[in-house]
Amino acid sequence: MKEFISRYQELSDFLKTRRAKISPAQVGLPVGSHRRTPGLRREEVASLAGIGITWYTWLEQGREIQVSAQILESLSRVLMLNEEETRHLYTLAHQVVPLAIPSHQQTVSPMLQRMLDSLVYSPALILDTRWNLIAWNTAARIALIDFDTISPADRNCVWLMFTNSEYQKRFTEWDKQAQGLVARFRAECSKYIEDPWVTEFVDKLKRKSPDFTKWWSMHNVEHEEGNYKILNHPKAGKLIFEHTSFFVADNMNLKLFINAPAPNTNTEDKMKNLVGTL
Repeated sequence: MKEFISRYQELSDFLKTRRAKISPAQVGLPVGSHRRTPGLRREEVASLAGIGITWYTWLEQGREIQVSAQILESLSRVLMLNEEETRHLYTLAHQVVPLAIPSHQQTVSPMLQRMLDSLVYSPALILDTRWNLIAWNTAARIALIDFDTISPADRNCVWLMFTNSEYQKRFTEWDKQAQGLVARFRAECSKYIEDPWVTEFVDKLKRKSPDFTKWWSMHNVEHEEGNYKILNHPKAGKLIFEHTSFFVADNMNLKLFINAPAPNTNTEDKMKNLVGTL
């Protein structure tokens, strides 16, 4: 019993020290003048990770509770753990360490965000290897969905495609787009298929969506390539974009997706009008 008590206490202390190292500004939270807690508060970590504050409090109190790989993935992302810290977290929690550990971050550099913002009429997103949304521009919020209103725990392109009705309505051929997304996600997952996070994420999505269950079982795979993306905006109607993607130069775990208004369409004019109404 002493081994488990010391292990859980070690996990508790590790989470507390890492929480203290993250400033509110690093995760997009306002910096108040009356904060008594160094770094993030418990409730802030719980909210950003998409877990209950009571459960997270128990975790920091060193209680003997089971922690899933998906929760560890969320915590490592929120706490911006590096590879060695992530391995340590999984080991303390008695979980299998992922074969491929991505670098976790909540935001991008100001320079990269300014680059996104300069694409005024082209919806642009940055995703990590788990397809979590890390950054976006105003055009993306207009054309797709206001990601600022989505819980950080739900900001995942695959999750949104199958669980968010507003997001789904933006795709004129949702079935075709969703099937292709599943095939590309499966191809990406093959790089770390033994990672417990993949199993837990897929199982959770299967419980939410019969369509995802059906298409995942087909084992279709696709690789990302340039193509056209057609969206259906509630105010502007059909929007046609040329869709392409690039790896971020200084972090190959991040990928930039750009949707440029297609030539010989009125998409750019429509985007100008939508942006101008803000």
